[in-house]
Amino acid sequence: MREISCQLIKNTVRDMCIQATHFLSEDMSAAMNQAIETEKSQLGKMVLKQLEDNLRIAGEEMIPICQDTGMAIVFIEIGQEVHIVDGSLENAVNEGVRKGYTEGYLRKSVVEDPIYRKNTNDNTPAIIHYSIVPGDTFKITLAPKGFGSENMSRVCMLKPADGIEGVKKAILDTVDAAGPNACPPLVVGVGIGGDFEKCAIMSKHALTRPAGTHSEIPYIKDLEIEMLEKINQLGIGPGGLGGTVTAMAVNIETYPTHIAGLPVAINICCHVNRHVSREL
Repeated sequence: MREISCQLIKNTVRDMCIQATHFLSEDMSAAMNQAIETEKSQLGKMVLKQLEDNLRIAGEEMIPICQDTGMAIVFIEIGQEVHIVDGSLENAVNEGVRKGYTEGYLRKSVVEDPIYRKNTNDNTPAIIHYSIVPGDTFKITLAPKGFGSENMSRVCMLKPADGIEGVKKAILDTVDAAGPNACPPLVVGVGIGGDFEKCAIMSKHALTRPAGTHSEIPYIKDLEIEMLEKINQLGIGPGGLGGTVTAMAVNIETYPTHIAGLPVAINICCHVNRHVSREL
């Protein structure tokens, strides 16, 4: 039995909040460079270079790469042979978020009630997804999500007869409807299968997979490639001002589903697609 202290978890989550909101991940940095190289519109290329300048200045001056520092989404893979000591795991994660957002001087965007909307003043609580896995590993993935892109996301409960063509239409219609509102160029996470909530969680988790990688399932890999190509033919472009790079990646996850359904979730993320992972 391996023991992990809540204090270590708090400090790790704190540091991850600050890192994710100030520095682009390596995969997204590479995706941005590729976008600049491949964008054919001069205006689109200019927008991408302005975004690149913003990212550089943020890193040099230690200011957030976006003013919306997001709601903290946390995925935890915890080995069944791990024992959390010195407190509650969930409290430790939320305390790490609180420390990260207050000590890091990040914008606090969470309200304690969806209707009365009083700010919690520390960006807690986080949204935490747990996964129990074999062994004694403990992995945290933090993905602060801004709501400009979150508000453009959808869950579509398709009929089985809609098939893969229905899935393609749902993805393209969602991105097309989002237009400039999700701060393109985008990363598009898609969850197919499961049920109403499972497909949504998969679509969010898909955004944490490194841009430029593909599913190990051959037809899903083909679907990712096809959807990226067709999304980039929509002409929305960087900043919504037209161009050939509307999205930098399409990441898809799947899960078994019921014979009567075909749930599909499309979770859109802006060009920064913040995510960071650490193993303790």
